Amino acid sequence: MTVQVQLEQNIQDVVETNKPEVVWKSSNGLSCLYHGDSLELMASLPAESVDCIWTDPPYNLSNDGITCVAGRMVKVNKGEWDRSQGVELDHEFNKAWLAACYRLLKPAGTIWVTGTLHVYPSVGFAMQQLGFRILNDIIWEKPAPPPNLGCRCFTHSTELILWATKARKGKERYTFNYDEMKAENGDKQMKNVWRMSSPSKAEKFYGKHPTQKPIDLVARCLRASTNPGDLVFDPFSGSSTTGVAALSLGRKFIGCEADTGHIELSIKRLSNLVQVELPPALKQGHLWKE
Repeated sequence: MTVQVQLEQNIQDVVETNKPEVVWKSSNGLSCLYHGDSLELMASLPAESVDCIWTDPPYNLSNDGITCVAGRMVKVNKGEWDRSQGVELDHEFNKAWLAACYRLLKPAGTIWVTGTLHVYPSVGFAMQQLGFRILNDIIWEKPAPPPNLGCRCFTHSTELILWATKARKGKERYTFNYDEMKAENGDKQMKNVWRMSSPSKAEKFYGKHPTQKPIDLVARCLRASTNPGDLVFDPFSGSSTTGVAALSLGRKFIGCEADTGHIELSIKRLSNLVQVELPPALKQGHLWKE
């Protein structure tokens, strides 16, 4: 069986058993969360309808290795959804969902994709294959990363976010709120290395997601590349940090997640957004009143 045939069979198996359905809607009906397969959902959404995509796809690093959590040695495995299917199948999967994202984005839309060394080389290459124009690689530096227990390489303290656009150079103008980013950085040009802590206890109030990103990280990306009222999409929404950040900033949100446990966590976070989630910086003038 060829790589392409195997990939198509894997996708079809998921689609047949996990058709997307709406499980949460905002009170004004403009934002929603789907439970199901993101590839099928994206195929059903209108082309060129999304302003921005922010997503944290599977990193394919669940390889039975070990890591350190709260001073304890634990398995690095996140779940079957994060297990590698081999280099070729992993890359074909990345091309498939990125192609679906390309179709959804407006002509000047942008996309942010997080990753570690396990996935971002494939994602970056797939972006170039599909016609995306990569604008930046953002380095998220964690001030307190877990120690490297094997002591055979450097401590992993960063993740990378690729920011790319569908806009053709000299043709369409993508959104970059340069002045706002400069103001946030003491009136100096903001660099592409961002030092931010991992999610706070408040962000995990309703439960923990194994790869949860801090709201501040997502929010900065969205402040830089979207405007109030824009539609933000996340095909791998996990605990819906993208949705929390988007709604807090007055953007609309559509998310999709296949895992039932993560969906339950997302619904709690989105439904109780005003009461618990907002960091102080987002409470000052940015909260979207539905």
